[in-house]
Amino acid sequence: MKISIIGTGYVGLVTGTCLSEMGNKVYCVDNDIEKINDLNNNIISIYEPNLKEMVEDNQNKENLFFTNDLKNALDSSDICFIAVGTPMNDDGSANLSYVYDVASNIGKNISKEMIIVVKSTVPIGTSDKIKSIISNEINKRNIEINFDIIFNPEFLKEGNAVNDFMRPDRIIIGGGSNKTQETLRELYNTIVMNHDRLIFMDVKSAEMTKYASNAMLATRISFMNEIANICEKTGANIKNVRIGVGSDKRIGYDYLYAGCGYGGSCFPKDIRSLISVAKENDYSPILLNSVEEVNENQKNILINKIFNRFGKDLSKYTFAIWGLSFKAETDDVRDAFSIDLIKNLIDSGAKIKAYDPKAIRSFKNVFGENNNISYFKNKNEAIKDADALILLTEWKEFRLLDFEELSKNLSNNIIFDGRNIYNRKFIEENNFELYQIGC
Repeated sequence: MKISIIGTGYVGLVTGTCLSEMGNKVYCVDNDIEKINDLNNNIISIYEPNLKEMVEDNQNKENLFFTNDLKNALDSSDICFIAVGTPMNDDGSANLSYVYDVASNIGKNISKEMIIVVKSTVPIGTSDKIKSIISNEINKRNIEINFDIIFNPEFLKEGNAVNDFMRPDRIIIGGGSNKTQETLRELYNTIVMNHDRLIFMDVKSAEMTKYASNAMLATRISFMNEIANICEKTGANIKNVRIGVGSDKRIGYDYLYAGCGYGGSCFPKDIRSLISVAKENDYSPILLNSVEEVNENQKNILINKIFNRFGKDLSKYTFAIWGLSFKAETDDVRDAFSIDLIKNLIDSGAKIKAYDPKAIRSFKNVFGENNNISYFKNKNEAIKDADALILLTEWKEFRLLDFEELSKNLSNNIIFDGRNIYNRKFIEENNFELYQIGC
């Protein structure tokens, strides 16, 4: 099939690349000329395992194209995906200006019958507004063009996005005529041979499914963080509790890890957007408000452990940070706990020596340059002469500790483990202090 993807951010680039991998001819469109030039030279601004190689391979096969020319892309396509960002407004609602701008431009440039697939995460009812905007622009041109709107949410985990797209748990198709649904079925049959994974529903239910899925996962995280905090007060161990709870087949183990709270580009934004939608419809979402409140409070847990150990005046101390991204296998630092923690430490006078395998550039772009932060090319350089090690991201290279190297370089044998990845008995047998969450 011939497909246009409008937006070359995280979702758009992964979607376009994976669809081209299945033999479709895909035109990825963006109004950022520099970004398109970079993509045409295989310079990718995000890190996602296997993505760069797939982009290059499908460009060489002439299945994947990057362009600023929306009209040409639409003229060359039968299906158009909208995959632009919906950042959060100051009041927590979703900023839909980019989505609506794209809808307007589609209406101004569409020249033939087409299926419009909304991939961006949008509040309930937005797809109907997109349809109205496109229709109004077509009417202004005094022409008749048939098009159909589908909402097709993405369920991609950063760090595993390519695999999630190619081996999905489910594919939600919201709305559309029978003809449109069959076209989408044919498109996705190249990815999922098992038709049970294709789920058809109305547009608004599909829009809500995306929000509800992220809200459920965020709730599990906040729930376990709250239980971890109670564990600390009572002497229980959250690691043991997780095993006991997760072994129940009704619950399972996924997203039951205690830590510093959830971050990234989706959970914080989508929870607040869903809360905003509820309030706009005169409903008070008590549980969702609590999920967000627990997550915000959780950011203070590890910081307070550092203050309790070293005091509120940290002007004499230097801390080594391992991990800046909000999770492993990504360079994304949006709403990453590292930003809050490092800001608190610096405000208290501390110096920071930071290392991350992929996210240093992203962190600098978000946090800005600061004379109190030094960045290093490997984890062992970062720990030299630091007063303590603080682990914030569970990258694989951090899992096995070299105690000889740590003892030689750290001024104190102290580790703050914000991800609970270390074994306390093993750490303490090697004469290190270990501070974790809930255990």
